[in-house]
Amino acid sequence: MQRRVTLTDVARVAGVHPGTVSRALNEQTENQVSQSTARRVRKVAKELGYTPNTVARGLRTNRTMTIGIIVPDLTNPIFPPMVRGIDSFLAPRGYSSLVVNTDGSDATERTLFESLLERQVDGFIVATGHNNHELMIEAHARGIHAVMVNRDATGVPFPSVTGDDSQGVFDAVAHLHELGHKRMVHLAGPVGFSTSRVRADAFMAACKKFGINGHVVDTAAYGVDAGQKAMDEVLDKDSQGITAVVAGNDLLALGTYHSLRSHGLQCPEDVSVVGFNDMLFANDFQPPLTTVRSPHYEMGVEAARLLLNEIAGTLPGGAKVMLPVVLVIRGSTGAAKHR
Repeated sequence: MQRRVTLTDVARVAGVHPGTVSRALNEQTENQVSQSTARRVRKVAKELGYTPNTVARGLRTNRTMTIGIIVPDLTNPIFPPMVRGIDSFLAPRGYSSLVVNTDGSDATERTLFESLLERQVDGFIVATGHNNHELMIEAHARGIHAVMVNRDATGVPFPSVTGDDSQGVFDAVAHLHELGHKRMVHLAGPVGFSTSRVRADAFMAACKKFGINGHVVDTAAYGVDAGQKAMDEVLDKDSQGITAVVAGNDLLALGTYHSLRSHGLQCPEDVSVVGFNDMLFANDFQPPLTTVRSPHYEMGVEAARLLLNEIAGTLPGGAKVMLPVVLVIRGSTGAAKHR
């Protein structure tokens, strides 16, 4: 039987004292060693296959070393990299995760939340945030540790990690303005989500700044079918020639592609399209999708960091982190055509 790698083994290879390894791999004490040393220790620990004795640590700290991750739709391509980012931060620190999928149902979310509590998870990373999120308001009142990721939630005082959605939408509208577009629509996603509200507000503010005739259309969901249905309705009513669409995410943008084709329109020759997220395969759309790239992996890493700091009692209440986004210009945007 292969011998279990010990903390002393990691210390020997890393060239540091075992106490330094212990501090570097503990979220409560990692700030007591330099960042370069902590990185070297974690790298060696990973290479050697070292895993902390979570049972022993749990007995010392009264923790299970387990985190619950709640996502609304595991089939949405943005969430797997987010979960990977979370786990990449948790694993070297001796934590594991339990991922549950709500399918966008508040009732399912509540059931799964209580189930994870019964498993005595140490905290939650929640990607299902929405306005007046009763479950999370109650969770805060109960003293439960949690961090919101991707979506913030009005009235919920938990820490949050989001992308700079406002800047992303502004950059998208500015890009279309430079291409000569004067009439455009924003497919905003469902009402009640911070992502929908923030992006819609940013879209209208940018249109006002650039003198663009723009309007917002809410969609039933963040999916392809919802995007196609919403765009069908826009085109069926549009008699003044929409020349550009800013979609609330890449799936809505793909639905927009389908709608344009069914109406005999080409992208970008007739209508330019911008998505949001830069999900996997967005570069393989036909045409390749111009979109706002959100750092989903990094958002997961940051959410995990905040949560462990909150559990350790070293995080200010209600901390909010906003990560930068970038507009990726591809083949779905072109010069405006008056049709």
